[in-house]
Amino acid sequence: MNHQTINLLAYQMDDAWKSLTNLLEGLTDDEFFWEPVPDCWTVHLGKNGRWVEDYASPDPKPPPFTTIGWRLVHIASCKWMYHEFAFGAGKMTWDELDLPHTAANAINWLRDGHAQLCTALDGLNDAKLNEMRATNWGDSWPTWRIFWTMISHDLHHGAEIGCLRDLYRMMVDE
Repeated sequence: MNHQTINLLAYQMDDAWKSLTNLLEGLTDDEFFWEPVPDCWTVHLGKNGRWVEDYASPDPKPPPFTTIGWRLVHIASCKWMYHEFAFGAGKMTWDELDLPHTAANAINWLRDGHAQLCTALDGLNDAKLNEMRATNWGDSWPTWRIFWTMISHDLHHGAEIGCLRDLYRMMVDE
């Protein structure tokens, strides 16, 4: 990695973040929970009285279609978990995450998770980008790969959310 890698990662994270947050502007709870097809995975109140995100391991083949809410909470929860294991105590589990269940709360939770990653990146230099960091599934990755994955994640799921919002708008406006 050369001397400019931190700046490049910071630029790419900021660019992906702006794209994602622009797509989320004005998101309503109706959009958040909208199920464009039957049997979508979503965010809902679980049997334990806590909000949960539908999930199965291993993933069903083909995987179920997911709501905007599921995708948004998924992006945010991954930010929290990647940070927890790469830069934090590495003890939190998926079941311990306090999942939001409104569009506004999910966006705020996403912002907080993203801010943690930005702070972690700000505290690094290029030499530290090759240091190995833990993942929540037990692998070790170079630090740069944690950020690279989160950038890709924002762009991938953000594009999906943008398409779903377009479809929602078309369906509601009919």
